[in-house]
Amino acid sequence: MSIPTITLHDGLTLPAIGFGTYALNGNAGVQAITSAIDNGYRLIDTAYNYENEGTVGEAVRRSSISREELIITSKLPGRYQTYDKVVTAIQESLYRADLDYYDLYLIHWPNPKQDHYVEAWQALIDAKKWGLIRSIGVCNFLPEHLERLENETGVKPSINQIELHPFFNQEEQRIFNDEHEIKTESWSPLAKANEIVQNETLQKIADEHNKTISQVVLRWHHQLGAIPIPKSASPKRQLENLSIFDFSLSDAEMGMIAELTRPDGRLNDQDPAEYEEF
Repeated sequence: MSIPTITLHDGLTLPAIGFGTYALNGNAGVQAITSAIDNGYRLIDTAYNYENEGTVGEAVRRSSISREELIITSKLPGRYQTYDKVVTAIQESLYRADLDYYDLYLIHWPNPKQDHYVEAWQALIDAKKWGLIRSIGVCNFLPEHLERLENETGVKPSINQIELHPFFNQEEQRIFNDEHEIKTESWSPLAKANEIVQNETLQKIADEHNKTISQVVLRWHHQLGAIPIPKSASPKRQLENLSIFDFSLSDAEMGMIAELTRPDGRLNDQDPAEYEEF
């Protein structure tokens, strides 16, 4: 299965779809992630706060694919955003996964009330110089947060991973990211499954293409220029989610999906201007 690639502004090349690992822990998690790698996923997403970096590392060791062919992402938790704590947290992340480097390391949330995210960003810049990380980015950063990073350090993130799904399509944020050469990555790309699968508009489009609703939604992300990172422990569903590159949605269909967005579409009401992650 041929998966298109996307090159970040710093030169790192990613597959156009990745694999999320939230709540995949222990031996069952290792089996799910190993299955995903064996089924063709090369971009694997974890985080310090998922408490499964060790699980991801073990899956990497058990898989049939060499470490060099994989793009492994982890994320810095909010409680470690002062410079020295960032450096220690990155080292701890690597020890947990038993890896020599992360391909991508992201600040998980800006936590603007704490106001340490610029300091955290400077530590990521340095960790990249030291060879601990190949590419550095952020999650859930609003335009004002992104502008401040670049203005104060001269370095802009390669990626901004944001909540993005048909019920919250983040058009303004995506446009800002694109204008600043920051790639958009989508977390919770399929929203809540029970709501997605009952949506009549999505079902109609899926029937038109003889695809599942999940495949239609993931294809929608791809055509927006975003990188979705769906999660599934099912090998069958893992393969299904990868099978989105053999059809296209029309402009009219993209428009129909765009109309599903809601002003209050966030799944957990996590507004980056207010939400604090620790």
